[in-house]
Order: sequence, then structure tokens, then C-alpha cells
Amino acid sequence: MASMGSKDCRKDSTGALDFRLARMFWAYGRQDPPPNRVKPIPISLIRRIANVSTDGSAKDKAVADMIIVAFFFLLGPGEYTGTENDDTPFRFQDIQLCIGQIVIPLLTATDAQLWAATSVSLTFTTQKNGAWGEVVNHGLSGHNLLCPVRAVVRQIIHLRSHQATPGTILATYFHNNRTYKVQAKDITAVLRESARVLGHQYNFLEQDFSARSLRAGGAMALFNSHVDSDTICLIGRWQSDAMLRYLNLQAQPVMQGFANRMLQGVDYVFVPNEVALAPMY
Repeated sequence: MASMGSKDCRKDSTGALDFRLARMFWAYGRQDPPPNRVKPIPISLIRRIANVSTDGSAKDKAVADMIIVAFFFLLGPGEYTGTENDDTPFRFQDIQLCIGQIVIPLLTATDAQLWAATSVSLTFTTQKNGAWGEVVNHGLSGHNLLCPVRAVVRQIIHLRSHQATPGTILATYFHNNRTYKVQAKDITAVLRESARVLGHQYNFLEQDFSARSLRAGGAMALFNSHVDSDTICLIGRWQSDAMLRYLNLQAQPVMQGFANRMLQGVDYVFVPNEVALAPMY
């Protein structure tokens, strides 16, 4: 129509794409899988990051703890960082620590009581799947550093020591009397730095990972531990087969032993169909 001299009906009076079309294409883009999937983050990288952070700055520790929380809870960058997007980041008030069945009052409990916590819950206030108010709980992992409970306790203690309010974003840290938030780019930078160090051992490149890799990494860790897909979907709050986009068959444990099992499979014959059963004349 435009080539024939008519007005391009896709565009507004300023020549920009019509708002309705622009929003529709934007929505389509969010539903499509990314053209280049990030790889699931291996636990070896997270272990190195946690170990290095123990002697690091407040930022190093906050980044490491948010990486651990994101890995175990299968979080997207907008949920566990201060980067603004369509997701709502977790805040101090979205956290619940418990000792057994007893809820710990986060603002008034002693540090010792917080360290005695045996489980942590995150309340999802705004999710892509619309399940507002959903609560996901994790217990102790058995590791002092690589543990969702311990990571949250460390972050809560840091926030309390700087008089953080219940509305403070969990990914906040303080340095030299200034307030900062862990950004998605900070997460990506730390993950790729560890990938540069360990990549030759595990056959991956630094560009394979970004802040989105932690959601995939948590799902892959559950999958490799033979957790069924329904449970993974529940933990990751997936309501469709979108979870499959986060799994990667390049992870060696996934396919290990399958070739042998395929040879052990029982041979089979076909059930006769109607043509085979038709009478011969």
C-alpha cells in the first residue's frame, strides 16, 4: 500500500510503528525462546564464587549470596537483583526464616537465632505465571556456604546492621555509608570471570553464561538428580513445557548410560492393523 503512494497504515502520524502493533510484537518477543540459549550454570562455578567471596567486599558477598539464592530457588534476574524489568525483586518482607515450625521475627531476633534457622521461604508477590502470593520453601543443604538458608541469613544480617526497612530489596548492600543494589550485569560479570578460570576443566566458554543461567542451572541440577519434571515445574513456577528450554542435553550426566540401556530394551513386534487382518480372497 505504501509503495502505491498510500499512507502506511502500520505507522502513526510521526512515522513510528503504531503503539498497538509495537506492544503486540513486544509480547510475541517475550514468548519466543531466545535465539541463543545460555547454558545452565554448573555448581562448580557457584562453589568457586562462594569461596572467593568470603574474603571479598560487601558487594562480592552480596553478589555471591544472591547467586546462591537464585540457583536454589530457580529465579530470573528481575527477581533476585535490583535490575528493573517486569518482575518484582524480593524484598526483606518477602522472606521467612523458621526453626522447625517456629517463625523467626526477622527484625527483632538475635543473630544467633537467625543462624539457627532450618528453612527459608520466599513469597512470590508478582510472577509471570500469575500465581501471586505463592510460597516456595527450602531447607538446609548441609553446606555452610552453598545453602539457600545460610545465604539468606547472611544477607538479612547485613541488611539489619544498616537499619534496612521491610521494603528494602533483598539484593541491597551497603558500602561507605552508601546504598547499592546488585545488578544483573554484576551477576553476569562474576559468572563469566569464574568461567574464564574453570572453563578449560568443564568445556565451557565465558559467553555461555549470564544472569539468566542460574534459573537454568537450578533446573538442570534437579534434572540431573532425577527429580521428576512435575516437581521441577512446581519449584520453578512453570505452568507449561517452557521448562524444557532450560535443560541442556550437553550436560554429560544426562545422557550417560542411555546407549547401553537402549540396547537392553526388549524387542517388540507390531500389533496387526486392519489391512493385515483383512480376509484374503
